[in-house]
Amino acid sequence: MFSLKQIAINNNSLSGELPSEFGNLANLEYLISYQNKLSGPIHQSFGKLESVIEIRLFNNELSGPLPSGLSNLTNLVVIQLSDNQLTGHLPDLCHSKKLQVFQLFRNKFYGPVPKGLRDCNSLIYFGISKNQIEGDISEAFGVYPHLSDINLSSNRFKGRLSPNWGSCKNLSGINFADNMIEGSIPSELGMLKNLRRLILSFNRFTSEIPPEIGNITNLYWMDLRNNKLSGQIPKQIGRLSNLEILHFSSNLLSGKVPEEIGNCLKLQSLHMYNNSLNGSLPGSLGNLASLQRMLDLSMNSLSGPIPQELGKLEVLMFVNFSHNQFSGAIPVSVASMQSLTIFDVSYNFLEGSIPKGIHNASAEWFLHNKDLCGDLVGISPCNLPLADHRRKRQKIILSIGLPIFAAAISVVVACAIGFLICRKKVSQRTDDVSKRDVFSVWSFDGRMAFEDIINATDNFDEKHCIGEGSYGSVYKAELQSKEVVAVKKLHAADEDADDEERFQHEIEMLTKIRQRNIVKLYGYCSHPRYRFLVCQFIEKGNLASILSNEELAIQFHWQRRTALIRDVAQALTYLHHDVHPPIIHRDITSRNILLDADYKAFVSDFGIARMLKPDSSNWSALAGTYGYIAPEFSYTSQVTEKCDVYSFGVVALEVLMGKHPGYMHEFHSSLKDHFLPEEILDKRLPQPQDETDEALDVRRCISVAFECLLPSPKERPTMLKAYRDLVV
Repeated sequence: MFSLKQIAINNNSLSGELPSEFGNLANLEYLISYQNKLSGPIHQSFGKLESVIEIRLFNNELSGPLPSGLSNLTNLVVIQLSDNQLTGHLPDLCHSKKLQVFQLFRNKFYGPVPKGLRDCNSLIYFGISKNQIEGDISEAFGVYPHLSDINLSSNRFKGRLSPNWGSCKNLSGINFADNMIEGSIPSELGMLKNLRRLILSFNRFTSEIPPEIGNITNLYWMDLRNNKLSGQIPKQIGRLSNLEILHFSSNLLSGKVPEEIGNCLKLQSLHMYNNSLNGSLPGSLGNLASLQRMLDLSMNSLSGPIPQELGKLEVLMFVNFSHNQFSGAIPVSVASMQSLTIFDVSYNFLEGSIPKGIHNASAEWFLHNKDLCGDLVGISPCNLPLADHRRKRQKIILSIGLPIFAAAISVVVACAIGFLICRKKVSQRTDDVSKRDVFSVWSFDGRMAFEDIINATDNFDEKHCIGEGSYGSVYKAELQSKEVVAVKKLHAADEDADDEERFQHEIEMLTKIRQRNIVKLYGYCSHPRYRFLVCQFIEKGNLASILSNEELAIQFHWQRRTALIRDVAQALTYLHHDVHPPIIHRDITSRNILLDADYKAFVSDFGIARMLKPDSSNWSALAGTYGYIAPEFSYTSQVTEKCDVYSFGVVALEVLMGKHPGYMHEFHSSLKDHFLPEEILDKRLPQPQDETDEALDVRRCISVAFECLLPSPKERPTMLKAYRDLVV
């Protein structure tokens, strides 16, 4: 045993203390026992491991101070003790100038940085985030020619940033967020040509953003929010051609949004809210074709018209221009932004007609403006006289008076009559319609669809059956046009004529739902022998089957899993907040989430429970699947949006764990107050590398999932808030 050179017992469920006898292994070079459940102290005897090169004990439950003898380990190159409960002062481990990796984040260390680390120019990675380390940052660190990544976030550093950081030429990541650092941002940071991440948020930085920042052309993430930065945004920002995430929010910035920002063609998320920006918006914003997650310029003093070029941003989901001084009309081009989930322009001076066709439009987005009108409930119609516009706007009447109610009834009746006439005419013309037009007619007449589906499924032969659910069996059907669809053959039910009419009405409503992460419902067939729905075919099957398949689960890596969680959240946000009346899914489970060949998520079976039995007294048949049902249902028997939120939380955990979390009360009880996220993550995948975007996304998903699983429905977030928290 004394000649043993390596101990590698990582990624198990080992518990108990590390044996103090390990300290007698004089020839030991590698001690690797991360991602276990080891507890207790690191014994003083470990200070005798003079040959040791690497100590990797992260993601355990180790506690107590580090032995002072660790400073004698002159061959130490890597020490990783993150995600434990270690306390005391940081050890000085760089006497031999060989130390390269120093990872002790997420512990309970306190006190200053050891003086020996100031001159440890062998360092490549230094991470001590989320401790209680303190001291003057300008004195605690030196110049590190090999340093690639440094993370000091969430500590108690104060003082000013030294210009010497500009001499650490290999730096690719700087994260000094959530400290008490003050003064200006050194212009010397512009010399860091390899820098990819610059995160200085939640500090006390003042003065202007140095224009030299535009020289960091490899930068993809810059976060300077929640400081006291002033002055104008430098035009040199336009040189950052690789920038994807930009946070300037909650500062004291003034002046115009620079035209040059339109050169940041890879930008995906832009946050500049809560500043003092003024002037008009540049039309160059329309060049940001990759802008997808957020464009937030709210709570500024921006004025002038909203540029029509905004309509080019077809993949953008969130726009917030609220609490500004924008004037004029909303450009018609906004209606072409098909991915919009939020377009908030409230509290401005906008007037005129709200363009028709704005995706998912809600009246709340347009309130408190000068004189906007449109077809949304809560907004004055555009055909009223000007005086009536003003009177309605001042009163903000949400209830509908008798004349308007009567008019609405007339419209509904007229539409119903028109629909019946149209249906009759279409039915008469059915024989003249070609097979290739089948999708356009089967919502009105089921005969052609029925024949086509019967032939494609060989009269619903079992060989075409690809799954069964609570509402019926699912078949794969290849039509004569070579299009492949999924056919959900519903269980037989005894219904009268009123039920049939309601069923068709519900179906026709659901066929109008269009959201990229919801399975498209093309139409239906109602026949004396069969009744079925025709849906988009999603080739890879459901989420539950993917997670239960070892090979597919490994291919379902963290980036795909977090993207799926976001996609499902977006789909539910659409159903809850952008459809009128809102649709409650009632049965969000891993079996009702389908994946395509690229592991993109599609929510299926939305609205079907309400469609089949909306007034049923047997609510238990409609409220979901055991293991996903919200706890309040057991005593209220009422299904609300918050039931979907709870079910979403279960599915999110299931995606991250690789299996259903089980009975939630027992699951919560099994976790400690300060559990490590890695305790619950799917062990079939490599754990996300700390402080990477992947790890941040996973932690964000865990946090949102637990919020959605709060016992009280009032305390759970809405799906809109959950989705926002996932994409910020």
